[in-house]
Amino acid sequence: MTPDAVAVAVLIILLFPMGYFTLASPAFLLVRLDIQPVAQLLRGMFNAHFLVMRVAAVIGTMALLLNGRLLAGLGVGTIAALAIWGRRWFMQRVDDQLSATEAGDADAPCRLRRLHWSGMLVNAMLLVALLAGIPYVATT
Repeated sequence: MTPDAVAVAVLIILLFPMGYFTLASPAFLLVRLDIQPVAQLLRGMFNAHFLVMRVAAVIGTMALLLNGRLLAGLGVGTIAALAIWGRRWFMQRVDDQLSATEAGDADAPCRLRRLHWSGMLVNAMLLVALLAGIPYVATT
C-alpha cells in the first residue's frame, strides 16, 4: 500500500466509530438519565467508544508513522492520547454522577446530562477535524 492509501484507510477506519457514536448518542437525549438502566447503558456506550477509539487510533498512529506520514501520525496520535486520557477522566466523572444518583442527589442526572453533551461535542469536534484533514492527507 502506498503511504496515501494507508493514510486514507486510517482516516476511514477512525470515521466508523466516530460516526456511529455521532448517530447513537443523541438517542439518550430523549430519555431521562435518572433511570438507572438507561444511565448504565449511556456509561457503557461511552466506555466502548473510548476503548474502540483508543485501539483504532493507536494502530492508525503506528501505521502512519511507519509509512512516513509524521504530521498525520501526530494528529491521529493526539486522538489516541485523548481517548486514553479522556476515558479515565470522563468515566470517573460519569461514575461519580451515577453514585450520586444512587445516593439520592437530585441534581446528579443533570450533571450527567451535561457530561453527555460535552462528550458529544468533543466527538463532533474531532469528527469535523478528521473530515477537514482528509484532503490534506489524501494528496499525492
